[in-house]
Amino acid sequence: MSSNKLMLSWWFFNVTLLAAGTVTLALSIVWRQADILMNLILPNMDLTVGLVLGFFFLVTWVFSIGAVIQKNHITGGLVLLNWLLIADMVYLTVAGTVIWFFTLRMRDNFRTVWSEQTPSTRIAIQDMFKCCGYYNGTDLVEMGGTFCADPDFVAQTESFCVTPITLRADSTLNPIFSTVYGFMAILLCFFMATLCVINERKKEERFKKIDAKRGGRGFV
Repeated sequence: MSSNKLMLSWWFFNVTLLAAGTVTLALSIVWRQADILMNLILPNMDLTVGLVLGFFFLVTWVFSIGAVIQKNHITGGLVLLNWLLIADMVYLTVAGTVIWFFTLRMRDNFRTVWSEQTPSTRIAIQDMFKCCGYYNGTDLVEMGGTFCADPDFVAQTESFCVTPITLRADSTLNPIFSTVYGFMAILLCFFMATLCVINERKKEERFKKIDAKRGGRGFV
C-alpha cells in the first residue's frame, strides 16, 4: 500500500472514530431526558456508561490528531495512541457484554426493574400499554390510572406488561449492543492503520539515514 493510500485509510478511520464518539455522546445525553419508558429501559447508570464511552472516543480522537502531525521520526505519540485504542476496546467490550448478558434473561431482569419503579411510574406504563401487572394481574400490579382502576377488570384481564415492555426493550437494547460491538471494528481497523503508519514512518526514516550516509545520492 502506498503512503498516500495508507494515510487516506488512517484518516478515514480517524473520522469514523470521531463520528462514533459524537453519536454515542449525543444519544447518551438525549436519552437521559424525561421519558418514562426510555428511563425504564435505559437507566441513568447505563447512560453514564455510554457518556464515558463517547468521551473516551473523543479524547482518543483529539490525541490522534496531535500524534499524527508530529514529524516522521517521532512515533511515540502514535504508539501511545494505540494503547489508548486498546483501552477503548477493553471498555467497549465490557460495556457491550454487560448489555448482551442483560438481554439473555430480559423477562426476569425487567421484572426486577419493574419492582424498583414508583407506583406512579408503573401506573403510567400500565396505561401506556393497556396492561395490568407484570407476569399476571397479581404480580406487582398497581391499581389506579385509567386501565387498571377496576379490581374486577384486573382480575379478569389477560393483558400483562411483561410482553410489551420486553418487546420494546428488545428493539432498543439489541441495536445498542450490536452497534457497540460494531464500534469494535472501527477501533481495530484504526489500530491496524496506526501500526502501519508507524512502520511506514520508521521505514522512511531508515531510508533517509541510509541516504544521508551515502551522501544524499539515493539508491541505485
